[in-house]
Amino acid sequence: MYISEIQEFQKIRKEARAYFCYLLQRNLPNRLPNIGIDAIYEGLQRIIHEIPFANGAYILDAGGKQISKIITLKKEYEKYYIELNQSNRTYFYKAVKEKKCILTDPYPSLLGGDMVVSAAMPIFNDKGELLYVAVIDIPLKDLLKFVHKERGDTWVHNFNRVVYAIFAAALFAICVLLFVDGIKMFFTYTLQSIEVKKMFEATILITLSLALFDLVKTLLYEEVIGEKEEHPFAIHKTMIKFLGSIVIALAIEGLMLVFKFAMIAPHKLIYSAMLIGAVTALLVGLAYYMKSVGKDMK
Repeated sequence: MYISEIQEFQKIRKEARAYFCYLLQRNLPNRLPNIGIDAIYEGLQRIIHEIPFANGAYILDAGGKQISKIITLKKEYEKYYIELNQSNRTYFYKAVKEKKCILTDPYPSLLGGDMVVSAAMPIFNDKGELLYVAVIDIPLKDLLKFVHKERGDTWVHNFNRVVYAIFAAALFAICVLLFVDGIKMFFTYTLQSIEVKKMFEATILITLSLALFDLVKTLLYEEVIGEKEEHPFAIHKTMIKFLGSIVIALAIEGLMLVFKFAMIAPHKLIYSAMLIGAVTALLVGLAYYMKSVGKDMK
């Protein structure tokens, strides 16, 4: 589920950064004379009590070494004291380089290994010299829940998932009925009494069933489960497969009408020709669509 969570994080990144940087800037002294570590520690304590879902906060010195214990409300993290040099960690060198509060991309935390993001702010004295870097680790899952709750759109997200699940279930039921009917029609006639018309009809039903199955699969994976393919062409793949199945079904129907009208009503062949012409136009349109999408993806 990490892929979908990371994609969702990119959508709310600006809001999350603005909020956590506001907390850091409001509670921590900066660019003042005689800034002590105790003032930084007390400010981080206040922040942790405002966002109790955070894994913890800590202070790094100007070289990237942790110089405070973990400030956390989670007992399992109280024992952590990371003495190794963290100057190569993104939250440290990015905050120092940009000289402002930053929010990192998701990464495995040093506190327990969960996927987290870190908000970090460099602390300078009144001469512009780097003293400390204050860091807060926030679990990615809890961050997403918090932002959605603040927006008030959690229920909307869940409602959409339920609605898509209901539609997917209904379409799957239709898919199963079409498939079963097609199979029954296919095996109803023995080799001694084959009817070409019935064989074509069975093929059409099974083809439409396949097209609906692809649509149901996409709805479940993307809208209900929340997993989406990474490939940039993936968003168009379902559309192409669905339209391709429809083209095949219509082409079979047109061929069946040609045989039928040729035998019993030659004067109606114009209708089958019109259907085949429409199928050809649809096929040309689909080919143009695929070509256009292919250019956009380059």
